[in-house]
Amino acid sequence: MPFERVNGIVLHYEVRGAAEGPVLVFANSLGTDFRIWNGVAQNLAKDFRLVFYDKRGHGLSEATPQPYSLKDHVDDLAALLDLLKISSAVIVGLSVGGMIAQGLAALRPDLVRALVLCDTAHKIGTAESWNARIDAVNKAGIGSIADSVMERWFTPLYRTPENPAFIGYTAMLTRTASEGYAGTCAALRDADLTESTRALKVPTLCLVGDQDGSTPPELVRELASLIEGARCEIIADAGHLPCIEQPDGTATLIRSFLDGASPSVDRSSSNSERT
Repeated sequence: MPFERVNGIVLHYEVRGAAEGPVLVFANSLGTDFRIWNGVAQNLAKDFRLVFYDKRGHGLSEATPQPYSLKDHVDDLAALLDLLKISSAVIVGLSVGGMIAQGLAALRPDLVRALVLCDTAHKIGTAESWNARIDAVNKAGIGSIADSVMERWFTPLYRTPENPAFIGYTAMLTRTASEGYAGTCAALRDADLTESTRALKVPTLCLVGDQDGSTPPELVRELASLIEGARCEIIADAGHLPCIEQPDGTATLIRSFLDGASPSVDRSSSNSERT
């Protein structure tokens, strides 16, 4: 399990896949670690060099005192990529990870060859909603909000006690450090990337689960409309984490985008549109 101290904190990361392949860097959502990408990685590892990391306050990375800013997360990723001597990478970001990806493309365009923005937006939520969540976590722990988070993360079919994976991902959320979770909520509360994202000039694919309760398809379409030439793809039968519920469909869309071809995904599992 590799660890490095960058930007003043310790980050946990992992490199997999083809050593000489194009580099894909994965940034995770709030309350998760990089294991959420395992199903996608199985599809892509043969042809790509895959870099995963746990952002500040998540997984095995260091949890510094709250609050955080989005720039803290962006600077952490930039420092890690510089240390690993990685440049011109495709950044694949989910939810807050997608905002980190947008921020990195604006701050360090030299590092970003293309963007895959999954279930994310240029601005997510309101100050009131984030403050309420921060207060709940600081007073009663992440377990106090777990049920409502799971409703936004997963479809009803996936979200059942009979599904062992659902129980496991609930544990992943509730075992996240409260400092890291609440700190990142503050980063989301304070981030509005509308203008910096509108200025991006980089190939971009936007993905969203058709049943995403956190960043619904209409919000992701709005994000795609800000970036010239961006494409928006809707993944059927998925909530906020299609990399978990529909890993093969997610990986196929990423691969097709990087190949420059039209996605070839069965209509029963994915719908496609252009923005």
